[in-house]
Amino acid sequence: MEIVSVLLFLLPLYVANAIPVVLGGGAPIDFGIKFGDGRRLFGKGKTIRGFLSAISGGTLTAAIVCYFFIIPEIGDVQMQFLAGIIGSFGVMIGDVVGSFIKRRMNIEAGKPFFLDQVLFIVVAIIFAYPFAPALYTIENVAFMIVLSYLLHAGTNRIANLVGLKKVPW
Repeated sequence: MEIVSVLLFLLPLYVANAIPVVLGGGAPIDFGIKFGDGRRLFGKGKTIRGFLSAISGGTLTAAIVCYFFIIPEIGDVQMQFLAGIIGSFGVMIGDVVGSFIKRRMNIEAGKPFFLDQVLFIVVAIIFAYPFAPALYTIENVAFMIVLSYLLHAGTNRIANLVGLKKVPW
């Protein structure tokens, strides 16, 4: 049963991570501002619409999950809902921080970078921890990170094949 709980916990986070691929675009979240090294803060791929649609999609998914399922390890629908919202926000913070680090390391937008596959989920689970601490066993956290890495790599390849992403990572 615990694996089902972890998957239900992760669902809003995964939706938040995926939605910007479909609904993103528009004005960049960094407004074109450059850091002291002359490079963009985050790059053109991190947009306001993508950021907000991710949090909205994760929140909606959290509401749907809460309506149909109570995660026993959390036990409180409000805490479960907050874990989804704050976790979705954490997904996007992790994504933006990864982009910031990538720029500082002189890795161009669209180039593969190991943090792209894991930082979003690591930051999300850190943010959501206060709302779902009972789910945070070493085994569960390791499962969350490994599953996220594998799903991120696989879904990005699929998104590339169907034309939603320009690169398969």
